Amino acid sequence: MNARVVTTGDAGVDAAVAARVDALDWARIGRELDANGRAVAAGLLARDACEALAAQYDDDGLFRKRVVMARHGYGRGEYRYFRYPLPDTVQALRAAFYPHLAPVANRWNEAMKLDVAYPPRHEDFLAHCRAAGQSLPTPLLLRYGQGDYNCLHQDLYGEHVFPLQIAVLLSRPGDDFEGGEFVLTEQRPRMQSRVDVVPLRQGDAVVFAVHRRPVAGARGMHRVNMRHGVSRLRSGRRHVLGVIFHDAA
Repeated sequence: MNARVVTTGDAGVDAAVAARVDALDWARIGRELDANGRAVAAGLLARDACEALAAQYDDDGLFRKRVVMARHGYGRGEYRYFRYPLPDTVQALRAAFYPHLAPVANRWNEAMKLDVAYPPRHEDFLAHCRAAGQSLPTPLLLRYGQGDYNCLHQDLYGEHVFPLQIAVLLSRPGDDFEGGEFVLTEQRPRMQSRVDVVPLRQGDAVVFAVHRRPVAGARGMHRVNMRHGVSRLRSGRRHVLGVIFHDAA
């Protein structure tokens, strides 16, 4: 995997990322998303690519906004939203994953009887976002230190929401940090919330539901509400890349 992370178009980065994404076992990923609302793509990014991305966190020129979680009651830690144009690796991941995920998203919406269909190309979906006033990029880098955590939440930024997103762990569990597990919860009708802790290694990506997904029940298909967060870090520093496919208002 090419580790360059720059802000101008790079066909080599695009091709390398696209090839790696296309080679994933999409049949398995689809089954796991349907069953659990999440699926892991192990080893998506090589170590040098992860380190290159994490190193960008302090480059002010790459970002449009910095959020300190404690100021807003989101938890502890901070994150930064990239500005356009996105770094090549981030843009390539967004463009490569979307065509594989759009059929899952459309299948989910049909099952939930939602009259929303996502186009095959990400550029066309972003055009819908822009027409609704959603033009701010949402991919982000997150940084956690000792004692930091992220409260359970949903990444909803406007009228147009793509129902799947990705988080890529850029740091090494056990070496760079301890704790800081990725956590999902789902709330089914008339049931207690279920918690799912997803173990990740450096370079692993987890694909997961943004806010709701269909689940078959005794009375037919119903909608399950999903939230995600990060448990408290016991030590070290943890960097994560978040790839969200809809833009913000």
